[in-house]
Amino acid sequence: MTNSSDARRAPRQVPPPTGGATQKASPYTRFIPREELGSFAAWSPDALSGGVPPPTPLRRATDVPPAGGEAMGAAEALASQLRAARQSGYQDGYRDGLVALDAFKQSYASQVTAQLGALTEGYHAELDALREQLAQAVAATATTLARQVVRSELATRPELIAAVAQEAIDTLLTSARHITLRIHPDDQPLVALGAGDVLAARGARLITDTAMARGGCSVDSDIGAVDATLATRWARAAAALGSEMPWEEDAT
Repeated sequence: MTNSSDARRAPRQVPPPTGGATQKASPYTRFIPREELGSFAAWSPDALSGGVPPPTPLRRATDVPPAGGEAMGAAEALASQLRAARQSGYQDGYRDGLVALDAFKQSYASQVTAQLGALTEGYHAELDALREQLAQAVAATATTLARQVVRSELATRPELIAAVAQEAIDTLLTSARHITLRIHPDDQPLVALGAGDVLAARGARLITDTAMARGGCSVDSDIGAVDATLATRWARAAAALGSEMPWEEDAT
């Protein structure tokens, strides 16, 4: 026979619900969603000893930060990186542009300087050539005028041949002997009259030569000769004027 105290301590046997699987479930046995719970706490053996832990507050769906916030933060970070990259690119491009501009300025200045130098050299060369042409033209004009004056003097004052003969004889050294003066036959009386004393003092002979042009003479001696022909004297005068114009160029 069973003791009554033992019967009180024995666990109560709860019969299973009748009807099996076909019986409709009680509304109190359904699954309770998390959002319907205000707070809950996990059961532990300490709960029987009176130490009940504080309920853990349930995080609602509204308390969870939306995923869109992280996306917005990533977008802002990307935009910030883009702005920084653009600023860095702008600064690099600006610096490279200044370097390229400075290089272009130096290159352009070098080209302009070279062109100006070539232009200046060409200008100086053309100016020198023009000066040379002008000098030659002036010398030619002066020589032409001088030749005309000499011819005019010889035609109007043929007695000047006496002075030419005397100067040619005086050019010889005083030690010269066997002096011979050659002149044109038409100039013989003029020389004999104008330079007779000099010829006698130096013991010179006066000889006419048809090959000698009027206005000129030549002197021969034992120590040297003097060419005082008109063509030779004219060549020296023309060279002093910077010209090589011959005396007989316009004789015809």
